[in-house]
Amino acid sequence: MGQTFGKEENKDIGPLVGKCYDKYFADPTKKWNSAEFYHAVCETVEEMNKMLGSTQFHVPKSSTLEQAYNKHHKGKEKSLSKDEFQKILQDIILDSGVTGMGIKDILLFIFGIPVITTFIKQRAAPNAVPNDVFIPAVTSASVFLLAKLNKI
Repeated sequence: MGQTFGKEENKDIGPLVGKCYDKYFADPTKKWNSAEFYHAVCETVEEMNKMLGSTQFHVPKSSTLEQAYNKHHKGKEKSLSKDEFQKILQDIILDSGVTGMGIKDILLFIFGIPVITTFIKQRAAPNAVPNDVFIPAVTSASVFLLAKLNKI
């Protein structure tokens, strides 16, 4: 949640897609089989995951990749163009989805920390601070920490 998925990241992904295209698909004489193509796309998805940090893309299914390839690669005898490669990646990402690691942080901070601190408080000093004040204060502090860490 701390990172938006939109125009700001598209600017960053564009050069990466171009670099991966140049690395894997620039040679027009190379003949690709489906396993090599799948490997190259998986390497590209891995590079995107490294660059984006908490936003993670799933590795696509081979059937999804094959459908996207057949949909966007028009000239079967020609090599894959950079535009076709970008469209294939867009279809794959939209179909396979995005999983964010940030949701785990949010659930841990908003629910986990207040519960744990309440258990510790009940053991150490059950009557020092009433639960009606303690639990909202700890939850608010957790949300403040998430905001400071740019997680929400």
